[in-house]
Amino acid sequence: MALKERLRTWKRLFCWLLLLALGLLGMLQYGLPIVRHLETLIPMGVCPSARMALLRDNFTGLLNPWARPDVLTCTSWGAPIIWDGTFDPAVAQQKALQQNLTIGLTVFAVGRYLEKYLARFLETAEQHFMAGQRVVYYVFTERPAAVPRVALAPGRRLRVERVAREPRWQDVSMQRMRTLHEALGGRLGREAHFVLCMDVDQHFRDAFGPEVLAESVAQLHAWHYHWPRRLLPYERDARSAAALAPGEGDFYYHAAVFGGSVAALRGLTAHCARGLRRDRERGLEARWHDESHLNKFFWLHKPAKVLSPEFCWSPEIGRRAEIRQPRLLWAPKEYALLRD
Repeated sequence: MALKERLRTWKRLFCWLLLLALGLLGMLQYGLPIVRHLETLIPMGVCPSARMALLRDNFTGLLNPWARPDVLTCTSWGAPIIWDGTFDPAVAQQKALQQNLTIGLTVFAVGRYLEKYLARFLETAEQHFMAGQRVVYYVFTERPAAVPRVALAPGRRLRVERVAREPRWQDVSMQRMRTLHEALGGRLGREAHFVLCMDVDQHFRDAFGPEVLAESVAQLHAWHYHWPRRLLPYERDARSAAALAPGEGDFYYHAAVFGGSVAALRGLTAHCARGLRRDRERGLEARWHDESHLNKFFWLHKPAKVLSPEFCWSPEIGRRAEIRQPRLLWAPKEYALLRD
């Protein structure tokens, strides 16, 4: 009798613990600040010493991953994860100048996003994006005449490309992969050696330099970089071209920043555009639209460099000790105002 009573007690305790865990998970999912602090207790993993000794690339020279023992500084396939302190910005700057590069930066400013965000994006880019390098800004908009005039430093140009206004904001997001693919096959691809593609509803706060360049570049999502893989918001509908099966996926990447060489980006945008078109033909829409397809691509084709959340940070998360030098900050999301 006593044994049955103990079993009932343990069963009740287990149920309460399960409910507590599910409640915390739900609060984590919806971003409650108190619970958000708890996710920093989830370990990111450790880069093996043998792998750390080999981390280098054409833009940063030999990296110093030992400078950041508090975070993960490499991937399982040997790509560096770039954090403040792991690279010398002066070395990156000099190596880029030696290669005589032109760097492209693309941004879509459609609908109310143009008036709300574009001026600050471009003005802060002139202060912090690839300072001292040759840069071509490519602004895609349905209203070229409304693009603000921004004073540009020598060696920097602004191109404006007209795009059609899509009926839904989701279509604007999904259509950009096809538009980027076409642009990379045209003037943009001829002018630039490396290209970064960014969302407009953010602004630069600190130096965003050549240390981010590589053949292909992915950005760790600020809201998900501590989460275990099984909780990451990949597309799980097996019918979608963006679907990842349980056990697949490395990190969750943010579509607000990605880039690489012109050739690599042509491959990425072609893959995503095909997947989006296939889903549309089947009456499907991936959970996070083009970002879902981007994550599928980077699972199949591993990025050569991964940027830490310092390079695209959300102030809503709050301060974290590991985020030492945020480079690009999300603007407050005003979807009700901007997406009607």
